[in-house]
Amino acid sequence: MDRSDEDRAITEVIDRLAKQFPRVSVDEVAEVVSQSRPEFDDVPIRDFVPLFVERGAKSRLRAMA
Repeated sequence: MDRSDEDRAITEVIDRLAKQFPRVSVDEVAEVVSQSRPEFDDVPIRDFVPLFVERGAKSRLRAMA
């Protein structure tokens, strides 16, 4: 997965999470996702990074809700 594919997948993650957490603004969802992403900066195989970011962000959003 190249960086543009990963960026596109992260955008889809934001959209999915915004739908799952309608009480949280899209901007807040995007911020939580962006906070989760750096945890995986050093991962050499990028294919599953969006999935891991989504899981981490979802956990944080549940704690907020």
